[in-house]
Amino acid sequence: MKKTVGIVGANGYTGSELIRLLAFHPHVTLSFLYSRSNSGTRISDLYPDLTTVCDMVLTNQAEEVDILFLCLPHKESQNWLTQNPVANETLVVDLGNDFRLEGNFESREFIYGLPEINKKQLIGSKSIANPGCFATAIQLGLLPLAEKGLLDEVFTTGITGSTGAGQSLQVTTHFTWRNDNVSAYKTLTHQHVDEILQQLTAFNNKEVTLNFVPWRGDFARGIFTSSTVKTDLELEEIEQIYQDFYAGEPFVTVSRKAVDLKQVVNTNRCVIQIEKSGNVAVIHSAIDNLLKGASGQAVQNMNIAMDWEENVGLNLKPVAF
Repeated sequence: MKKTVGIVGANGYTGSELIRLLAFHPHVTLSFLYSRSNSGTRISDLYPDLTTVCDMVLTNQAEEVDILFLCLPHKESQNWLTQNPVANETLVVDLGNDFRLEGNFESREFIYGLPEINKKQLIGSKSIANPGCFATAIQLGLLPLAEKGLLDEVFTTGITGSTGAGQSLQVTTHFTWRNDNVSAYKTLTHQHVDEILQQLTAFNNKEVTLNFVPWRGDFARGIFTSSTVKTDLELEEIEQIYQDFYAGEPFVTVSRKAVDLKQVVNTNRCVIQIEKSGNVAVIHSAIDNLLKGASGQAVQNMNIAMDWEENVGLNLKPVAF
């Protein structure tokens, strides 16, 4: 029998992307789509791209399900779980940041859901904290070096599409502001820095300094990051470290060719490329912020937790034109 799924915050970008993915997933069926602000509205009226995919009506009443995805604004998941107790046997995947650093909530112990490093812990888990989008891209770009203890000070720049800001209208998401425009924001203070350092430091076995400058891009979706580190290793040695680290991982590719966003948009993939000059190496990593950076990774985590094939429902082609 198929497992039942509920999505809380189904009216947002990550919620609607989950609907798109799960509507065709062979092992699950959507039971309810929760939204306080749009209760009583058809999801296809909010997102016309779902017209032939899902016609369910949003509700403000939760049901008992096998799998629950929380797609709420940051710091709201814990409040929702407090007000809406969930059975212990229900798998909860939180796409917010409530449990990424502090993983305990009542009897639940949330596992940090970056499959490339925590796959064994995720199998059979009932509580998963989905990583942040920038955190995913930057960590995947740096973890192979961290495992070798090769990180000291890192300088990272990263650019993200407008969907990374969520659906709520802001000055910086207006088309007239965003189009033909690039700007830095939260320079050196982005909320994902602590999340990134928690994992990198644990792998590196010594303190890591991350200087991160995020940018807003004039496109809808995708993240491209470039991390600069000092190393005396040859380029071929670094590439071999990355090939070994990601051997067998279905959604990470180490490329010797130039990386661009169109290789990953509309997929759950991360593509990494390394360049080197003198004793300075730059690691580029690209992902779709709504998929590998959010909803796609959440489905990947669900698949692992439920002991299904990791790539079920996630064999997606990038949008090249």
